[in-house]
Amino acid sequence: MVSLVDIITVENLEQKMPRWDPSSPNHLYALVDMGSNGIRFSISDLSPPHTRLLKCVYRERAAISLFDALSSSSLSFPDETIKLVSQTLARFRAIAVDDFGVQPDQVRVFATEAMRRAQNATAMLEAIRSASPGLSVSILAPQVETLFGSVGARSGFADLKGLVLDLGGGSVQMTYLNTPSARVNTADHGVDPEIAAALAGQSLPFGAARLIKVLDGGDADAQTAALSQLSRGLSEAFQTLCAKFPSLAAAAADARSNEGKDSSGIDIYLCGGGFRGYGSILMHTHPNQPYPIPSVGSFTVSGELFGKTKDMVKVNKSFDGKIFGMSKRRRAQFPAIVAVVDALIAAIPPIRSVTFCSGGNREGALMMSLPPEIRESSPLAHSEDVLRASVPCRLNTESATTQDVLDALLSAFPSDLDLAKTTTIFGLQLGPQFVSEIWAHLGADADANASAALHNAISAPNQPGLTHLARAVMGVTLFDLDDLVDLFKRVKKHKHDGKKVTVTVNHSSPEPKSCLVFVIIIIPTDQLQAPIPAPILNIDPKLLT
Repeated sequence: MVSLVDIITVENLEQKMPRWDPSSPNHLYALVDMGSNGIRFSISDLSPPHTRLLKCVYRERAAISLFDALSSSSLSFPDETIKLVSQTLARFRAIAVDDFGVQPDQVRVFATEAMRRAQNATAMLEAIRSASPGLSVSILAPQVETLFGSVGARSGFADLKGLVLDLGGGSVQMTYLNTPSARVNTADHGVDPEIAAALAGQSLPFGAARLIKVLDGGDADAQTAALSQLSRGLSEAFQTLCAKFPSLAAAAADARSNEGKDSSGIDIYLCGGGFRGYGSILMHTHPNQPYPIPSVGSFTVSGELFGKTKDMVKVNKSFDGKIFGMSKRRRAQFPAIVAVVDALIAAIPPIRSVTFCSGGNREGALMMSLPPEIRESSPLAHSEDVLRASVPCRLNTESATTQDVLDALLSAFPSDLDLAKTTTIFGLQLGPQFVSEIWAHLGADADANASAALHNAISAPNQPGLTHLARAVMGVTLFDLDDLVDLFKRVKKHKHDGKKVTVTVNHSSPEPKSCLVFVIIIIPTDQLQAPIPAPILNIDPKLLT
């Protein structure tokens, strides 16, 4: 096997993984993730200056379950599976090289749990090499799978501090990631956060495809033993991470001592198809229906909502129609997914928030090929240029920079008001994006502007750095004052307590297909230092979760 495949470990990662070269004439990269539940293929454009956005130009998934194909007795792939996989990879390679012009040495194939366990993995690799000469397969060590999964999850955010879990078909990984910009005087300083996460990561053999076989097997003793091992394994994994990361241990202690308070608890980030399936059920049952943003990536819920597993099981069993983001296979595996969620909830202190991530192994591999200064930068800093380029006609703004506009906005607020702690464009680091879109639709009438502003929340659903809350804040803040009047004309319901107005707004008219809920914080005019050129709205994130 050694002659056919590279085993990528944390120790040899630097040598095995080619680095991104900014001077290269070709910045297209094709990646294949041979996961246990399916084989995913994508082509990404890393052209500067938008390298950090990991722009995907093509993606496809082959419904080939390597885990299911393994014989339980011999742990071997059948010949028909080997043939199908080798043909599929040959087709993927042809699409990348022949159709998109990806350089052959920039086509990379990764394999995970199923290939690690297969007794005849060599036969699979030989068939792939025969069907696609020159194409090699890298088998990821568990620590590297944890590394790519956690960094892939992080790729969609400016900062990330919390537990990161990846639920695949064959295994579940848990680690803790505290990105440099998210650190504030913690003892975790001085350690590369990605490598620290990989070295500390814990991998358990309880992926959704593997666990559902046990749960559906009818052996009660085997089911009890598996669930007990899962629960104990996640609990021990969390304790191990607390011992290695002082900031996580401190957060856990605070969560236990302040249980029930909104400001305390553990933040969790989930990736992998199994967890994304659970997130899709949560979106399907969300209080705002239909849920207006068509992507589970960056979807955030409270720990309380996340814990309603019994309700989610009932929905999965009783709902006969299509659930967005859930395949038949994923719904069949849902009892196993819920078993992992229940074990996770029992293993750690109270959960404050759970965020579902669209990134995975492929995005993580791309991120780790980038230099630290790009990898650790905020995707929002790069998306500003993309948004600005989308405006068809630009004003002459040489005399006014983005910071000039932001300074003018900030001057309107009391000097002792800490906007960094508010749910506004300032607290969410959306200022440059807001400024870049202020003059985007000057030629449209008020009604069209209002529609464009609200639809801002659902445009480019996979844009890195924009959480669902950030999209809602941007959509409402981009209303001008006339549009705000139009907004209240379409108010579905509201409550007013003298300090704030809670508003439910029809998302489309005349027939409302979805709605958004906002809380508008009223700032008395005598506290403002200058007129505000656009409404600065403070939205309570609890109403969006």
